[in-house]
Amino acid sequence: MTANSFGSIFHITSFGESHGKALGVIIEGCPAGIPFDFELLQQWMQRRRPGLGTLVSARNEADEMHVLSGVFEGKTLGTPIAMLVHNTDTRSEDYQQIKISPRLGHADDVWRAKFGHVDHRGGGRSSGRETVSRVMAAAVAEMLVKKLAPEVSVQGNLTQVGPLHLPQDEAKLEQLLTKAKEEGESFGGVVEVLVSALPVGLGQPVFHKLKSDFAAAVMSVGATTSFEFGDGVEAGGQKGTAFHDAKTTAQYGGIRGGLSTGEPISMRISFKPTSSILDVAKKGRHDPCIAIRGLPVVEAMVWLVLADHLLWRRLDCVSG
Repeated sequence: MTANSFGSIFHITSFGESHGKALGVIIEGCPAGIPFDFELLQQWMQRRRPGLGTLVSARNEADEMHVLSGVFEGKTLGTPIAMLVHNTDTRSEDYQQIKISPRLGHADDVWRAKFGHVDHRGGGRSSGRETVSRVMAAAVAEMLVKKLAPEVSVQGNLTQVGPLHLPQDEAKLEQLLTKAKEEGESFGGVVEVLVSALPVGLGQPVFHKLKSDFAAAVMSVGATTSFEFGDGVEAGGQKGTAFHDAKTTAQYGGIRGGLSTGEPISMRISFKPTSSILDVAKKGRHDPCIAIRGLPVVEAMVWLVLADHLLWRRLDCVSG
């Protein structure tokens, strides 16, 4: 199987299955001398962990990280950085039925059709558990970005869960999802990510436009169904004189010609409802709204793109 890697210069390769011994990531292209912030790495891991509340999957993984290589005396070495976490709370017996009857809406049947021989336990590599590797890599990406462009920030928010719009309906969220778990129901969701203080000209003008790399990155996250930036799909129904209004530039979403404009970049990503609802999901442990834990994974992919393009920028221009 190929295509388990992401990035051109800041290059990551993830490995491991949902119920295997461990999951991990190998990072190449990170320069030497970047201060390695173990606390930041732990914060990233805590954000995407299952088992931290009643509104997410009950699978309770400690996600204790092991940095195997590429870091010495608190700094990166410029050599491959290898990190992993062990799986400790697997209940593989809950997934025996999948061998006979694939779950509705999951990738069980198409993976089997493609590979012939698959690890059915917990969805194997198609499980959201795979994203633990991306989050570990994103922590290192953020360390690098903060070294190269310390003013850059990435802020994500959950803006919709099913019929609720946030933050105005936040008081109703716990009740909605608690009821969903009791009834074996699930909801889709929408997250928004705002990237601020990017330098002008980040990105490539043709095949690696900043918007196309963001889109490819976040749409590689399981259960995502759409990506838009700026005015998004609404732009398709506007007149040019209204859209290209000299009084405002927010409609461009911080990107023109595939390159950053220096203005905030706004992105919105939607997630489908979790496939594992009660009447079809059998016994596995699942999220009533995957967008909740999907948010830090989307942010992680954004940081990976930023790290890659900031390194690319140093090759594009002597003054970069």
